[in-house]
Amino acid sequence: MNLTEAHIKISEVKFRDEKIFFLLEDGREIGASLKWYPELYQASIEELLEYTISSRGYGVHFNKVDENLSAYGMLSYTLRKKN
Repeated sequence: MNLTEAHIKISEVKFRDEKIFFLLEDGREIGASLKWYPELYQASIEELLEYTISSRGYGVHFNKVDENLSAYGMLSYTLRKKN
């Protein structure tokens, strides 16, 4: 089975230890260092907490920072960073 955005739905966003985590509807949790996303890394916690999960659950828009991050993009970027 191919990994596609249709299989990944974000239900919640959390921040811990300079990292961002997406809790997925199927119970999985994925995360990455905020340092990989400079606009988010430089934002205050108040700015980070002003987010909207897309209606289909594929991504998050950070309203105060005007930045978007998808779960699929996070997974893809994390895999590239590890290789």
